[in-house]
Amino acid sequence: MVSSVTEGVKVSVKTEYQADYSSPLQSHYVFTYRITIENASDCTIQLLRRHWLIYDSNGTVREVEGEGVVGLQPVLEPGEVHEYVSGCNLRSSIGKMVGTYLVERIIDGKQLRVNIPEFTMVVPYKLN
Repeated sequence: MVSSVTEGVKVSVKTEYQADYSSPLQSHYVFTYRITIENASDCTIQLLRRHWLIYDSNGTVREVEGEGVVGLQPVLEPGEVHEYVSGCNLRSSIGKMVGTYLVERIIDGKQLRVNIPEFTMVVPYKLN
């Protein structure tokens, strides 16, 4: 698991290879990632947008941007946590993702870019 904190908002990521949905002979590798967002700040925040860069080890880079996360724009009071699971498919057995969330402080409307820590996705047999 990797974590980072930006202005009191902690983002942690854990990945898992999904062998049942992958097809290595067709260069298709599926990973899930569990994101935990913890509001350790003093202000209520709302997650508005996400921005991802997805890298395959074959040199392919994809950019994904959109509203919220898995169809939600969660509001987190101080001390609250939001967790979700999403997925990514790669064309290589090793890749990485990094990104940001755009969050807004409810009290004053100030928008903040919260870092999502870079994380790797590696099929288990590559680790031996």
